[in-house]
Amino acid sequence: MTRVSTQAGESAPAPAAVAPGERGATRIADRVVAKIASRAAREAVGALHPDAAPPHATVVVHDDTARVRVHVELDYPCDIGGRCGQVRSHVTERVGTLAGMHVPEVVVHVERLHLATALTAAPGRIR
Repeated sequence: MTRVSTQAGESAPAPAAVAPGERGATRIADRVVAKIASRAAREAVGALHPDAAPPHATVVVHDDTARVRVHVELDYPCDIGGRCGQVRSHVTERVGTLAGMHVPEVVVHVERLHLATALTAAPGRIR
């Protein structure tokens, strides 16, 4: 046992070291995880159509596990399945890295598709 000296020259037992896991806990609010997921989805989607709403997410956190649902709007035509896969993998990676949580499920819900050709089409008559 280690002794610590006091002012009067007496020695008292040193306080016991507390294990790191017993010092306290860190809890990350669901809304913070949702913001991380929304930002990650925005990064994965890339440039948005001018009329598109930015991606938003809802999460359910239990212990160190987060289940995520992301709502996105995509340009059309595109590889919808491929884009959703990119969103899933990027959200999983970013939430895991930034929040330290396991993400077993990311559901990507496509809210709307925006015609990409509508932006590049010349004004005038359309057949």
